[in-house]
Amino acid sequence: MRNYSISRTTSETNINLDFVIDGSGISTIDTGVGFFDHMLTLFTKHGLFDVTVSCQGDLEVDQHHTVEDIGIALGQAFSQAIGNKEGINRYASVKTPMDESLSSITIDISGRPYLVFNVEGLKEKVGNFDTELVEEFFQAFVNQANINLHINLEYGRNSHHIVESIFKGFGRALDEASQKNPRIQGVPSTKGVL
Repeated sequence: MRNYSISRTTSETNINLDFVIDGSGISTIDTGVGFFDHMLTLFTKHGLFDVTVSCQGDLEVDQHHTVEDIGIALGQAFSQAIGNKEGINRYASVKTPMDESLSSITIDISGRPYLVFNVEGLKEKVGNFDTELVEEFFQAFVNQANINLHINLEYGRNSHHIVESIFKGFGRALDEASQKNPRIQGVPSTKGVL
């Protein structure tokens, strides 16, 4: 089973996280940030991962450290769980509608971190969640998971729907890219390494 557990403690956050790639979409999420919990639950459900996250963060300061540090921990867990990447699809691209919003997520599990985040028009907040932290989460994940991730909003008006479309699509794309393909022998790269 491709899985990894991580505990990460800093002066700003205390995180315990379990991540299973080949799961069934079961999650227990408690970050202290309600909207972020909802987004991580959607990521888990639609990616068919099994994820447990608990975080005690310095929310009296703001949500930034909690969201970014969970991105770091989740990226590290994914990097460890995916292993040597032999036989994986490596690439995936999905479009995900959420009512009036449509996002496109494209992933390459390349061993090289790079984020493209083309999302315009988000309101500053969804409830009490700072929407600028969406990009911070994905940048933290990408840096630690060593993947190439392109997030493009094709259109949308409602900020909740836009972010929900992105997290659902991210789960779907990461699942597809990380799945084993019996037709692929070894690492899917002409270099022989990812």
